Amino acid sequence: MLRKVPLELLFFSTALLLLYFMDVAKPHHSFCPLDRMGFDFCPGCGIGRSLHYFMHGDFNKSWQMHPLGFFAFFVIIFRICGLTRKTFIKNLRVYDKR
Repeated sequence: MLRKVPLELLFFSTALLLLYFMDVAKPHHSFCPLDRMGFDFCPGCGIGRSLHYFMHGDFNKSWQMHPLGFFAFFVIIFRICGLTRKTFIKNLRVYDKR
């Protein structure tokens, strides 16, 4: 059953869990390619911290970190729900027809 779970579903679910438990007060290592190349501006900077604050209910701080954090959260949740429904509910219907 596990090998039939889409990698995208595992990635998004794990990412949200890690962001939820992330300690945003500590300095962190950035995987941002623009930051690595020395650019000061990145359109995605702060979205991880924004998601963290949003999941903890601190909406004002989430908005300050990145205004699109709200939107990103709902897009990711929508995708997780769609992949879960496609993977598990569709498979359950196949088993019910036997």
